[in-house]
Amino acid sequence: MTQYNFNEIIERRGSNCFKWDGLEELYHRNDLLPMWVADMDFRSPDFVLDAIRQRCSHEVLGYTMPSSSYWQAVRDWLHNHYRIDATTEQLHFIPGIVAGISYAILCLTQPGDRILVTTPVYPPFLNLPKSSQRTLVVSPLKIENGRFCIDFEDFEQKADRCKLFIMSNPHNPAGTVWGEEVLSRISEICERKGIVVISDEIHADLTLPGHRHVSYSTVSRHSRQHSITFVAPSKTFNIAGLGSSICYIHSDELRKTFYGWLDALGVANGNIFAFTAAEAAFAKGESWLKQMLDYLLDNVHTLDTFLKENMPKVKAVLPEASYLAWLDFSNYGKTHSELSDLLINKARVALNDGTTFGGSAYEGCFRMNLGCPKEMLLEGLHRIAETIK
Repeated sequence: MTQYNFNEIIERRGSNCFKWDGLEELYHRNDLLPMWVADMDFRSPDFVLDAIRQRCSHEVLGYTMPSSSYWQAVRDWLHNHYRIDATTEQLHFIPGIVAGISYAILCLTQPGDRILVTTPVYPPFLNLPKSSQRTLVVSPLKIENGRFCIDFEDFEQKADRCKLFIMSNPHNPAGTVWGEEVLSRISEICERKGIVVISDEIHADLTLPGHRHVSYSTVSRHSRQHSITFVAPSKTFNIAGLGSSICYIHSDELRKTFYGWLDALGVANGNIFAFTAAEAAFAKGESWLKQMLDYLLDNVHTLDTFLKENMPKVKAVLPEASYLAWLDFSNYGKTHSELSDLLINKARVALNDGTTFGGSAYEGCFRMNLGCPKEMLLEGLHRIAETIK
């Protein structure tokens, strides 16, 4: 079995990499250690790169279509990892999950319709409804025993008259794995109130050892009928630049409405390398994924230990899935702008600003990306600790 080296430092500057080359535009300096954008600094898997190279050996890159072997690889992955037994007709290519959510909003709602989200949450969940003139309804999560939980009393009240609930499953920014009991309760509420659930499960494959992901569509017959599930190989195999995502809908009626709308836009054809890379990842990626998850879990333990020993005032929500940790620095008694200045201009580390995940309620909070070689993680942590002291 091939052993992969996740300690390797790969120079990404100069590759038009948003995570590294976008620092100057956003932070006005380019000497930062980027621990923000949710892609990893690990080498994309060899079997994916080999598949792309092999495809390039055919010297015509014309119009393309998904092959039967691509759909078989997708169906097998969904069955083995999500317990979803999908037909090809229930699946649809999407050029990216953010685009897919936007399409669903435009297709299934009208201006002014209410769309429910739980915060803190991935910023497009907040921005897409607003930019499409829908009414954003927010149910704040609460922290219990060091993890984010849904306040169901507030959630059920806020769900009244909503058309959509956009759910991050597992949750981003803190990697909470929603268990079957939580998802079943969401399903009951949304079915009773006539809400369509969009379940963004892009981080599902990154569920860390010791936890189990449950796909929302599998928890009840109601969840299967009123949901749209988005999945992708992009976070899992670090191929986000290829724009390869998949939509799954079980309901005939919902599928006819949404897929008909997508086909009218002409977004089903994808591109050669999206299909090629995704098929290789799903067909050959089990060993690489297991090794990578073990490495990520060790990074989570490294972060936890470092914070307890060097920055005990930081309140951390550690991920149960993915490589994103939620750090609350508010106990250091500084304003949010002071903390931002310290991190960027003194520590020279770029983290995601917590207020972008839900507003002023998250001042003092930042999201850290742990998807990097341990040497890089420790460098960032030492910079922050020395500055915050």
